[in-house]
Amino acid sequence: MDRKDFQNAVKKAQRLIENASSVTILSHINPDPDALGTALGIYALLRQDKNKKIEVVNASKELPQFLDFLPYFNHIKHKMDYNENLVISCDCGNADRLGFEVGKREILNIDHHYSNTQYGNVNIVIPEYASSSQVAYEVFKTYCTITPEAATCFYAALLSDTRYFTTSSVNEKVFDVASELVKAGASAAEISSHFTQRRPLSSLRILQRALESLALYEDAAIACITVTQDDMYATGAIMPDVDGVVDYARSLATVEIAICAIQTENGIRISLRSKKTDVSKIASAFGGGGHRLAAGFTLKQNKLQEAVSIILEKIKVLGLIDEKNSKKSR
Repeated sequence: MDRKDFQNAVKKAQRLIENASSVTILSHINPDPDALGTALGIYALLRQDKNKKIEVVNASKELPQFLDFLPYFNHIKHKMDYNENLVISCDCGNADRLGFEVGKREILNIDHHYSNTQYGNVNIVIPEYASSSQVAYEVFKTYCTITPEAATCFYAALLSDTRYFTTSSVNEKVFDVASELVKAGASAAEISSHFTQRRPLSSLRILQRALESLALYEDAAIACITVTQDDMYATGAIMPDVDGVVDYARSLATVEIAICAIQTENGIRISLRSKKTDVSKIASAFGGGGHRLAAGFTLKQNKLQEAVSIILEKIKVLGLIDEKNSKKSR
């Protein structure tokens, strides 16, 4: 999206918001910090208009509790009370992942996934940006003052989606945005401490079990971690506790593609990571999406090893790993 297109989209977004008497802010199911931080940052800004009804909603009952330091976290609802007017979707590549039927409501789509299906009436999708919160910040700073509460939410989202400013999406602009958010009132040290010093015991217990399942394929170019429902029950873990487990598999020196397969009541949830390979091609093949180096999808079945085999075969079909790497190792 070039500068002119961005400016035109922002004007359309502003008109949508100004003309709406009620606004529902949604983020994708099984939300990560970018999804919730973006949604809560927008909520913090829009709720200042006392003439509008504003709600922030997520369909998932289990939210990452370490994010409870974010302003208005306890305002997040799990059902929509306003059934008309505007929906603002945050960090969501397609409408199905919102978890709600939004019908014919107008949608302002704010995202940074290049696999986004452009399902909104107004789509502000900038894949070059490091997080959806960066997109939201650039949109809203054009016509309103960023409050300390909004800055805190946007900074937390940016910090998380860049993995503490270490991903390939980090550039000079990202640090400029981070600096501006700190100037607007975000406390970098305090936010970082919530990410690094508030892990629940269940997250370490599930990590232990997950690492025990580690299997290597294709001469250790592919690593796979599996988590069963029994693992989740035994450790007391919830889905947010498994966030980031796949990165341990990617961290191995030989690994190019990392897979984390999690058994849930609704199927096998797959997270993909890589160092250079475009894993969004794998996700797209199964109806999912994401980024080039980080993507995901859900398989509608309940057999873990069968799911892993299907993904390994798809990787071969897509030619993402050299054919000479045919030896399986553990």
